[in-house]
Amino acid sequence: MLANNILGVRMADDWRARKRVRTRRTIQEAALRLFLDHGYDQTTVAQIAEAAGVSHMTFFRYFPTKEDVVLDDDYDPMIEELIRARPATEPPVQRVQNAIAHGIALVYAADREAMLTRTRLLLSAPALRARMWENQAVTQQLLERALCGADDPARVPMATRVTAAACLAALTTAITTWAEEDGRAELPALIDEAFTALRTELR
Repeated sequence: MLANNILGVRMADDWRARKRVRTRRTIQEAALRLFLDHGYDQTTVAQIAEAAGVSHMTFFRYFPTKEDVVLDDDYDPMIEELIRARPATEPPVQRVQNAIAHGIALVYAADREAMLTRTRLLLSAPALRARMWENQAVTQQLLERALCGADDPARVPMATRVTAAACLAALTTAITTWAEEDGRAELPALIDEAFTALRTELR
């Protein structure tokens, strides 16, 4: 009986987790469609909630602000885990490049158009650009942690900070170029080109 109860709780938890993922994705997809059709500034949270088939309150349980529906994703934690999993013998820039290449391979085929739409919005809407720079600082700290294993920012060596900043600049340049060129090139190839250029300059 106890085993059955535990199994039932686990199944219920799994179902709730899957439902949260589906609801979150549904809201983001509805928001992106509306942003493309009507413009970011002209689209309201109420319109997004209605298009997604959820309540106004449900929207805010998943996304604190309208900006977050564009900015939020699960890529940063995944990249941190992938960097930590790389061999410590790899040069730091190579570790980041290989981890990002692995991460992109996992999500790019399925999420390519959504990623391109989100990037275009980030570059075109002033409110999103302002928030994007805040997120860049968080991403740099994530790269620093992953490279040196220190959770305390005060313990991160200067060399690691500079490396993380350079890697983030290479990644941002590749993504920005991809969006500015309307996705004509493939993002994984642009990221590889940007990191190869960075490693060449460092040598």
